[in-house]
Amino acid sequence: MTKAELVERVAGKINLTKKQTEVIVNTVFQSITESLSEGKKVELRGFGSFRIRNRNARKGRNPKSGEKVDVPAKRVPFFKAGKELRELVDGEDFEIVGDDEDDED
Repeated sequence: MTKAELVERVAGKINLTKKQTEVIVNTVFQSITESLSEGKKVELRGFGSFRIRNRNARKGRNPKSGEKVDVPAKRVPFFKAGKELRELVDGEDFEIVGDDEDDED
């Protein structure tokens, strides 16, 4: 699902214009992003939580030349699905779109 599809779906459920809904969706994403950039954890009950993980510096390899390179330490966002989301996704009625083994186009 793209952000535009999310805006359209939410707008249909809450009877607001797409423009108004886009402002709401952007505000939610911006709030999550700002909290993470400040090192705060974001927890959405039933959905999941976002937090920052610290990656240590390490030795890497340039795939093109094979040369060893230093990869610096960095902070990366991490998402952990909540129990309700995991159970919903793992449910027997759940179908993955585009994962059709019978489709041989």
